[in-house]
Amino acid sequence: MNKNVRISLYILIPIILWMISGLFVEEKIIELKEDSELTKVVTQEAASQFYSPVITLNASASSEKRVRVLAKTSGEVMPNNVVQGQWVEKNQVLCRLGVVELNRTEVKAPFKGYVEMIVKPGNYINRGEVCAVIIELDPVTFVAEVSEADIKNVVKGQNISIELVTGDIINSKLSFVSKSATPSTRSFRVEAQVKNPQGIIRDGITGTLKISTNKILATKISSSILLLSDAGTLGVRAVTDNNIVEFLPIKIIEDTEDGVWVTGIPNLTQIIVRGQGFVENGQEVIKVPLDIT
Repeated sequence: MNKNVRISLYILIPIILWMISGLFVEEKIIELKEDSELTKVVTQEAASQFYSPVITLNASASSEKRVRVLAKTSGEVMPNNVVQGQWVEKNQVLCRLGVVELNRTEVKAPFKGYVEMIVKPGNYINRGEVCAVIIELDPVTFVAEVSEADIKNVVKGQNISIELVTGDIINSKLSFVSKSATPSTRSFRVEAQVKNPQGIIRDGITGTLKISTNKILATKISSSILLLSDAGTLGVRAVTDNNIVEFLPIKIIEDTEDGVWVTGIPNLTQIIVRGQGFVENGQEVIKVPLDIT
């Protein structure tokens, strides 16, 4: 090989190599350009778990029994050392009447309880008039009304908690769930019996009753990622295994201080937590996992 040929090769080979490398660089630039056209979205894996939705209601306490004790004869009420608010036992004498019919002079308590009202000595009462009103407060029953929308999730025996206006908290179970709606409100009566041996819970006191309904599989998400579809359906956007955006309709079952519990999101779905407003359903995107550290 003569000198001129060698020199030509020395010049030609680098040029050829440069041209070839340029093709690869161009392909890389094109590929990066194509990748850069895909929108990046931040995703987070949504883990489902069993959760008991809570139904919150206004409730009031009601005595188990309230009886108006009537006199069986007429006469003047005699002193008897029983006063309003006092605890009495069954068959304890409530009113003594000064009359000739000795077998009818005593009006007795039909059960143990508290004297809510009693005629004071010196008053005259006729036969059939009220001598006293007695109430039983052990147990006491809390009564509330459940809406038509929630009644399907309420059954007898579910755990409940009651926070009284006094701040006291009571735990019990539902003892009754009505099968018939109240005509005026179209709501359903529920009851919870609570032991009250000391009579601390007063008849008519109000509170907030919370029913822990049966557990369902749900997902807790931030309310900030909720969207409305073109049809007005509430949901979230997620990314499939193929990096395609999809819309998942959801149903809110409870809104708490630290998130919203919903159904409709399959377990371990990659939901979009940032950028969901800048992509469309069916669009290919780049997933960027949320950094929670």
